[in-house]
Amino acid sequence: MKENIIEKYAKLAVKMGVNVQKGQTLVVNAPVNTKDLVEKVVEEAYKVGAKQVSVNFYDEKINRLHYEYQDVETLRTIPDYIVDQKTIPLKEGGCVLHIISDIPEVMAGIDPKKIAEVSIARQKRFKELNEITMANRVQWSIVGYPNQDWAKKVFPNDDVETAMVKLQDAILDSVQVLEDNDPVAFWEQHDADLRNHVDILNEYNFRSLHFKNNLGTDLEVQLVKNHLWAGGNEETPSGIMFNANMPTEEVFTMPYKYGVNGTVVSTKPLSYNGSLIDDFSLTFKDGKVVEYKAAKNEDVLKTLIDFDEGSSYLGEVALVPYHSPISMSNMLFYNTLYDENASCHLALGRAYPMNLKNGVKMNQEELNEAGSNDSMTHVDFMFGSEDMEIVGKTFEGKEVAVFKAGDFVI
Repeated sequence: MKENIIEKYAKLAVKMGVNVQKGQTLVVNAPVNTKDLVEKVVEEAYKVGAKQVSVNFYDEKINRLHYEYQDVETLRTIPDYIVDQKTIPLKEGGCVLHIISDIPEVMAGIDPKKIAEVSIARQKRFKELNEITMANRVQWSIVGYPNQDWAKKVFPNDDVETAMVKLQDAILDSVQVLEDNDPVAFWEQHDADLRNHVDILNEYNFRSLHFKNNLGTDLEVQLVKNHLWAGGNEETPSGIMFNANMPTEEVFTMPYKYGVNGTVVSTKPLSYNGSLIDDFSLTFKDGKVVEYKAAKNEDVLKTLIDFDEGSSYLGEVALVPYHSPISMSNMLFYNTLYDENASCHLALGRAYPMNLKNGVKMNQEELNEAGSNDSMTHVDFMFGSEDMEIVGKTFEGKEVAVFKAGDFVI
């Protein structure tokens, strides 16, 4: 990336992403190939008044080598200092920026059971950290950055240099970091547009949503009573606004844990634990996955569903118009941050407390009583399509068309 573009991207991530406050600590988690962007992020964070910036670098290919050569017990052992390094700054009021540059299928060939066992151990160790961010008790944000392996996966017919330019441009376009615009101003308007959809959906106060298309999806999702829709920027308890995902095109809310019935068919591959799960379907009864199949990596899908008690139930339902910018690019990113913004999606696992009235003030027992799903994981998968029809049913029994031909009609 050009230096001026990297600087513009860093400003966007710091100001509209995590929205670093004066005197606040920023934690940056990033792969080593994103060093150019990280340097600018650190500088921009200090310019807006950050007290301290802590950077945690990692490398996905080295991480794969750990899985190849270490035994499970070694991989599962996570020292206190590593947990404290990431958790303590947030417990003390810091914020966190994740810069991702995933390598699709980096874990291909590694035993899925080994990966799942280690993942469970890691989720247990970082449980407090995950609860802090999922409850929006601090600002957090995710932005992307290209790498050669990812670029060649997305553009297999191009040479590496051309593929890198194409992926870089697609990433920058998705967040409107362009040569001749003000991305901060764009995001202020974009957040306002998403909030308009949120306000409309909250006013309807649907009891359930019925999804149907010609691929085989026929799914009814009951929503928790007193659910709240969200989309665009979010808010901490102290009133600081931030954008958790950049890009974002979704509005989302909380399904009732035991109120999901029917079948959903995927429309995009799911990248999970370094493998791609493709052409899969899930069948739900009273909220729980009771049947599943996948054309590719069904064994990996099984490890997700069996991750813990809550991973076979839904924690999120999200609406994204088919004619969203990323969908219209006709690109498959092989990365959930981008692909979920081209398609309606669901998430297996933990629900966001923010999607329930006063949910961020509830303990887990109170959330459970309200019908919120609890889990150590939260994994989005895409099922939106050009012909998606969604009908909402209110608590008074009125049926309202929400989507026709893949787009909002309310």
